[in-house]
Amino acid sequence: MTGMEALDAREVRVLGALLEKDMATPEYYPLTLNALVNACNQKSSREPVVNYSEETVQQALAMLRHKGLATQISGSGHRVEKYGHRLGERLNLGRRELALLCVLMLRGPQTVGELRGRTERMHEFADLEEVERCLEGLGSLDPGPLVKAMPRGRWAQLLGGEPETSAEASSEETARPEPAGAGLEARLEALEAEIEQLKRQFEGFRKQFE
Repeated sequence: MTGMEALDAREVRVLGALLEKDMATPEYYPLTLNALVNACNQKSSREPVVNYSEETVQQALAMLRHKGLATQISGSGHRVEKYGHRLGERLNLGRRELALLCVLMLRGPQTVGELRGRTERMHEFADLEEVERCLEGLGSLDPGPLVKAMPRGRWAQLLGGEPETSAEASSEETARPEPAGAGLEARLEALEAEIEQLKRQFEGFRKQFE
């Protein structure tokens, strides 16, 4: 990855959660500590599922702030301290790159198809080729790549260091068939995201007549 120090698993999860809320639900961003803990510990759209305490999240935030990847927001307009990320600013990344990194940080290695479906609430890619081009760009950055191609057509993020790819694991992954519901799951998530977007649009439309 870049010359930046590799993040540990807690930092990756906290940074990914901040990024997701910023891009998918900006009306709730930046996040209070309690909201950030809940975002890290979500049961859906997370791999693995974790159960972080406030102390664990605070420790990760302190490390992220030290590395210039997170910020604490307080003062005017904020009754309680809130937290945000600085990933795009720190690494000079656009919205589509951030969307891909976010899903990889929160859900582990993904195929191009899974990434397209699971980033839809954050950025709508035109097709699979656009996703691939963006991944290839992230994988050839100077001074270092942010993603890496993996077995079975998957991609992994490198913010947390090199992913584990032992020979035994690679052969097992190659032999294991793709889960029957993997593609369906991605399509369902894309539909759910579209429904949520329509709900928000309808709510805004309704408020005009209140």
